[in-house]
Amino acid sequence: MPNMETEDQQEDFTRVRMPNVKEGEMFGIADQLLGASKIRVMCEDGVSRMGRIPGKIKKRMWIREGDLVIVAIWDFQPDKCDIRFRYTRTQSMNLSKRGKIPADLDIF
Repeated sequence: MPNMETEDQQEDFTRVRMPNVKEGEMFGIADQLLGASKIRVMCEDGVSRMGRIPGKIKKRMWIREGDLVIVAIWDFQPDKCDIRFRYTRTQSMNLSKRGKIPADLDIF
């Protein structure tokens, strides 16, 4: 009989992008859509920031309220950030089960 892997073992090997702290990236939750490629994001450090959705992401994926995202804070304006990546609902739940999301953002 061939080596059969269970579904739980396969989930452990799925690779998802994690925030790169060296580049100033962190987790955030999309709070409010403001229009004109702007979004209000609650970041993991407890600060609510104005997020900008770059054209590269705007054309590929839709961001809705309540989505888990990776944001990069601007160096010259710390109250603003760029959206770098959006997790799907399944990826968010998987990260939550593994304890990778900070407790204050964990709504999944």
